[in-house]
Amino acid sequence: MGDQRIGILTSGGDCPGLNAVLHGVVSAAQRRNWEVVGFHEGFEGLLPPGSFEILTAESIRGIMPTGGTFLGTTNKGHFTPRTGWGDRNPSLAAELLQKARETFQTLGLAGLIVVGGDGSLLTALHLSEDGLPIVGVPKTIDNDLEATVITFGFDSAISCVMESLDRLRTTTSSHRRVMVVEVMGRHAGWIALHGGMAGGADAILIPEIPFRAERLAEVVVERTQRGCRGTLIVAAEGAAPRDGRQVRSQTPSGETRLGGIGDWIAREISERTGQECRTCVLGHLQRGGVPTAMDRNLGQHFGVRAVELIEAGDFGKMVSFQNDHTVAVPIAQAVHRLRRVSPGSEFVRTARELSIAFGD
Repeated sequence: MGDQRIGILTSGGDCPGLNAVLHGVVSAAQRRNWEVVGFHEGFEGLLPPGSFEILTAESIRGIMPTGGTFLGTTNKGHFTPRTGWGDRNPSLAAELLQKARETFQTLGLAGLIVVGGDGSLLTALHLSEDGLPIVGVPKTIDNDLEATVITFGFDSAISCVMESLDRLRTTTSSHRRVMVVEVMGRHAGWIALHGGMAGGADAILIPEIPFRAERLAEVVVERTQRGCRGTLIVAAEGAAPRDGRQVRSQTPSGETRLGGIGDWIAREISERTGQECRTCVLGHLQRGGVPTAMDRNLGQHFGVRAVELIEAGDFGKMVSFQNDHTVAVPIAQAVHRLRRVSPGSEFVRTARELSIAFGD
C-alpha cells in the first residue's frame, strides 16, 4: 500500500492498556513507513478543524507503564446517544458523519482505528456503514463483549480488586467487621467473580445470580459462629436482590447511574445480624494505575493486528481474541452482544467449591 497515513482514537472510559495499544499501532505503522494521526478526546477530535497530533517514536517512548490514554478520551460529546446521535436524530447523524468525512479527506487517511467499548464501537459502526475505512479494537475492563474472549484492562482491574481485598482483610479481621466491597460491573460479574476469587472473598454477588439478603445474613452468622473474625463480601455494582432492582442514584445533572448496592447490603446485614458492617467502593481505582504485563502485551497485540487489518483492506472489522490468537469479526456482530457470567460456569462452580457464597 506504500507510504500512507492512518488515524487512531481512544473513546469511552479510560482503561489500563490503552497506551499499549497506541504503542503497538505506531510501532507497526513505522515498520511500513506509515504516518499515524492520533485524535484527541475520542471522536470529538474528528470534528473540523480536528484536534490531533502526529504520533512518532518519541510520542510512544515510555508510555507502556502509564494507565489511561495520553490522547485523552470522553464518553460525552457529539457522538453519544444523549445528543440524539444515530437513529434517534438522522439529520444530526448525517451532519456529524459529513464532518468526519471532511476530516478524513483533509488529512488523507487510509484508515481509522477506533479503540473503545460497546458504545464507541456502535459509533464506529455508523462511520463504517457510511463508507469510512474503520477498524475496531475492543476496550472494556468489564470483559463483557461477547465477540472477544478477553479485553485488555480486565486483568489490571481484577488485580486492583484482589490487592484491595488483601488490604481490607486485615482491618476487617482486626475489628471483627463485615466489609462489603463494591466493584464495577453493570451487566456482567466478571470483575467481581475473578477479583473476588483471587482476593479470597467470602461472598460474591454478581448481576447474573440474584441474591437474598437473608441468605447473606446467614452466611455472616455462620462464619461468626465458626470463629471467623470477619467477612469480606464483593458486590458488582449491577448486582440485585432476588425480589428487588439494581440500586441507582441520581447525579446533580439529573443523570441516573448504577451504584449504592454496597451500602444497601451493609444496612441489610447490620439490621439482620447486629454486626458492624462497612462499605468500600473501589470505583475508578479499577480503571487507573499501572497496567499489568498481560494487559500491556494484549494491548500491543491488538494494536499491531489492527494495523495489519488496514494493510489488508479488511475494514468494518474488530480485532477479537479467540482460542489464543486474534481474528477479525464484523463490528456489526460485536456491538450490543454482552458476554455474561453463566451461573453454571466452571468458575462459579469452583468458587462454590471454595465455600464462596453467592447469596442464592
